[in-house]
Amino acid sequence: MKIASDHYPQGLGKALGFLVGALVLGTSFPHLLKSLMGALPWRYVILSTSALAALGGCAMVLLVPDGAERKPAQALNPAAFIQSFGNRQFRAAAFGYFGHMWELYAFWAFVPVMLTTYNARFIAADLNVPLLSFLIIGAGALACAGSGIISKYKGVKNVAVLALTISCTCCLVSPLFLFAGSAGAMIGFLLVWSTAAIADSPLFSTLVAQNADQQLKGTALTIVNCIGFAITIISIQLIAALRTAENARYIYMLLAIGPVWGLMALINGRNTNKG
Repeated sequence: MKIASDHYPQGLGKALGFLVGALVLGTSFPHLLKSLMGALPWRYVILSTSALAALGGCAMVLLVPDGAERKPAQALNPAAFIQSFGNRQFRAAAFGYFGHMWELYAFWAFVPVMLTTYNARFIAADLNVPLLSFLIIGAGALACAGSGIISKYKGVKNVAVLALTISCTCCLVSPLFLFAGSAGAMIGFLLVWSTAAIADSPLFSTLVAQNADQQLKGTALTIVNCIGFAITIISIQLIAALRTAENARYIYMLLAIGPVWGLMALINGRNTNKG
């Protein structure tokens, strides 16, 4: 994200939309590998994704130059990051991102669980869990690219608010669709939820980058992302600990806590709409 911001000081929302879209495809790709590998041991999926990650790192080193807006490297400065929270717009963007992360990775983690549970309840459905998991999660890549493009015309904050509102609604109405009689309705609902849950991710990163002190942009993005991913551990573990066969239809409503928090932060923070 820091490298992208160095290359695209203008139109950063669009650039990060394509970048995070690639991340989404990478997240979904192991499910596709599992589907293609069939009965092979799960270790082959780990080995394949590890090899691809190593190739990606090499491609970054060899093929991606420094951007024109790159500033001299600064040492990681947690104190300066804390000072950044004195900026209301930066604080709102960061808190919005934290709320978004509460929902996103927990949703991704439990997509295969939702599909497996549906198969257990409706044996005749016989859903291909790995392939559907890939399609549902991977659909978010198009949402990221689309939200980045739209943000150039409608404003980064406006598009982020819309996406977060839709994903929050999906959390709250999930009991109406999960494990209902129609597999098509459930899969369609999960596709909508997946696209809404990730569409705002590049936009939050854009808002954080735009509202951080430009000399501390790398530090700000690093620590905001670290806190965001730490939050995902909490939400995933909470859902896993509380989920039972009896509440499996309702437990994912807890994911709405994050979008509600994020919406409150965005609405109250009066972030910039620049894209």
